[in-house]
Amino acid sequence: MGGWLRYLELQAKVKTGLSSGVALWAIIAAVAGVVTFGFILLTAFIWLAERYSPLTAALILTGFFLLVTIIALIACVMARGSTVRRARVQLAARSNTPWLDPRYFSVGLQAARAIGWRRIVPLVAVGVIAAGLAREWAGARVRDGAQEADETEEDLGTGEDDNLRDAA
Repeated sequence: MGGWLRYLELQAKVKTGLSSGVALWAIIAAVAGVVTFGFILLTAFIWLAERYSPLTAALILTGFFLLVTIIALIACVMARGSTVRRARVQLAARSNTPWLDPRYFSVGLQAARAIGWRRIVPLVAVGVIAAGLAREWAGARVRDGAQEADETEEDLGTGEDDNLRDAA
């Protein structure tokens, strides 16, 4: 059982790239970024307060952040809509699975009655796990192949630009 847990942990690390070191440095970078942003705001306020009055500087910064908030909310709503659309398309693609056909279901029930439920349940569980793993591995190969194709196209594109620069 420990081997499976270690395997799943390594698969998660491969897919996400997360570790305790990555998390620690990300937290340090986030804190430093927040402090830097605070100093930038303070500097902007002091500069605006010297050019105009402190009240005008505060109103300018308030208007700027209100505009950023509105733009972020609009982008959030648009991203949510596209996520919902993509999920619906993926669900529609998955719903066309052949084993959910009623004919296959009735054949499965007849086989289960003939063999016996106590013998068939573990076999079905192992089959479902094997099918899930096979589908995951096949999907990873397809995704990796698509990424390699994209990288190859990018490499070919940069090579042509280099050749044009060399010829000139």
